[in-house]
Amino acid sequence: MLNAATDTTTHPINSLGFAKPPSETRVVVAMSGGVDSSVVAAQLAEEGYDVVGVTLQLYDHGAALSKKGACCAGRDIHDARRVAEEMGFPHYVLDYENVFKDAVIDEFADSYLAGATPVPCIRCNERVKFKDLLNTAKDLDADCMATGHYIQRKMGKNGAELHSAADANRDQSYFLFSTKEEQLDYLRFPLGHLASKAETRALAAKYGLAVADKPDSQDICFVPNGNYASVIEKLRPGAAEPGDIVDTDGTVLGQHNGVLHYTVGQRRGLGIGGLADPLYVVKLDVDKKQVIVGPKDMLATRKIPVREINWLGDEPLSSRKEWHVLVRVRSTRPPREAIIRPISDTEAEVELIVAEEGVSAGQACVFYDDNSTRIFGGGWIWRGY
Repeated sequence: MLNAATDTTTHPINSLGFAKPPSETRVVVAMSGGVDSSVVAAQLAEEGYDVVGVTLQLYDHGAALSKKGACCAGRDIHDARRVAEEMGFPHYVLDYENVFKDAVIDEFADSYLAGATPVPCIRCNERVKFKDLLNTAKDLDADCMATGHYIQRKMGKNGAELHSAADANRDQSYFLFSTKEEQLDYLRFPLGHLASKAETRALAAKYGLAVADKPDSQDICFVPNGNYASVIEKLRPGAAEPGDIVDTDGTVLGQHNGVLHYTVGQRRGLGIGGLADPLYVVKLDVDKKQVIVGPKDMLATRKIPVREINWLGDEPLSSRKEWHVLVRVRSTRPPREAIIRPISDTEAEVELIVAEEGVSAGQACVFYDDNSTRIFGGGWIWRGY
């Protein structure tokens, strides 16, 4: 298999970084059926690459067909297949239901029951798309695998680097921090340099794709209408046990119908109106079945324990006592100044220069170079607040 370092005397480097004609470069495109991955597949096919489209069946189509805005549902598989037919390349659907349940859905349910706020899309990329699907691409003798993610892969002095997308509003680096260096060598992200989603849709229209105006997926693919609790109750019957809503002194203010219905930082829907000041969920005590509430200032956090760190820097994480970086503790928030103090190569304490509200166990803490767009990896926030 050739790579970007291949001798270029016989052929110039092509757009995917290989020293051979596109027609001799096989690329597997992970196709969700949405506009992004469809454009990637169509563009590479038009450029003459040997494209193979692969779509993953991740969960039962019967439940998925009634859900709008989800990826990898029955309609999406149909849309992906249609794009492949129109552009003239082979397309395969792989049944990954059992893998997805074992690697993603079960942990999602258990994390919620433990009082955390998990991010299953990260685990899906890490454990399914960039692991099993990537291995499948290699089994198909592909030179690389391309996806429709909005993130950039750039070559640095020590090899491939991960960088934020050119369009900050579409950047998906938060969901891809756990990409390993060896995976990054094999992956390609053709949309990362685009300035806006409008450019992607314009390309879809240019290629005549039926999905050009298809809405973006909004929810977690296996969670209908964003109702996490109903999914968890189906997966773990009897999990929604009632308990008390208490203040930080332990005074009972009301009752709840299951800790899994609440998240740190939540204000609405607590059912404890009539108090002088608004209260927020500041902690979930699963063992005591308590939802603990307090004033907003109790949500502010500066020191965050992080583990399962995937480090993408040029030097080992533990080679320094401190790293001055930017970090993101929620996908919807911009990166903030912070200091990483390593405990080992996979564990650290992160200190925020300015406190953030609503930091929650189960979310990711993603590291960014404070002088560039480069992503240094990240880890998982593991202690409740």
